[in-house]
Amino acid sequence: MTRVLVVEDEPQIVRALVINLKARKYEVDAAPDGATALQLAAARHPDVVLLDLGLPDMDGVEVIRGLRGWTRVPILVLSARHTSDEKVEALDAGADDYVTKPFGMDELLARLRAAVRRAEPVGGGEGADDLVTVETEGFTVDLAAKKVNRDGRDVRLTPTEWHLLEVLVRNTGRLVSQKQLLQEVWGPSYGTETNYLRVYMAQLRRKLEGDPSHPRHFITEPGMGYRFER
Repeated sequence: MTRVLVVEDEPQIVRALVINLKARKYEVDAAPDGATALQLAAARHPDVVLLDLGLPDMDGVEVIRGLRGWTRVPILVLSARHTSDEKVEALDAGADDYVTKPFGMDELLARLRAAVRRAEPVGGGEGADDLVTVETEGFTVDLAAKKVNRDGRDVRLTPTEWHLLEVLVRNTGRLVSQKQLLQEVWGPSYGTETNYLRVYMAQLRRKLEGDPSHPRHFITEPGMGYRFER
């Protein structure tokens, strides 16, 4: 069974989450604050964490950093904070996804299932480091050979286009913040040049999407970042 750690200080939300998760055969632990959450995570080793940012003892971002010091467990942030800066801070700290309150239970559960799937080892290995090829219905990315094939032909990508594609593909299904993409592709001194991302994402879509104006694989999360979907 998949074990979920719910970190939330509002009893009504905790109760709703526990009822819905247990009804779907998840095992559930609940923590009302950050310190308890970190203790439970170490003791119970959850498969996924649902984390509210507004905790009574510490900011949820501190909990993310604490978890990321020793585990890659998927972390879904639940928060009433709406600004892009706060969302990006949580993602940069290591969160895998962000759901804004109030949220629909069906959407939350779908995102939870997706996060658990992405965390499963690939080919019996240890996850993304073992990922060699990623196939979509339109093209195939060979990470080992650094090649992309579309309709039986190799697609010519510039080194920057390839690097951007590689970062997104290695985080398939996960929202990658603008800051993280800029720093990984262009370097640590970059973080605000979002026009670079718009230009290069447009080029990738032209080369790989069936309909670049309605992308299926390279998804923009406005003001936050980008997500690659198979």
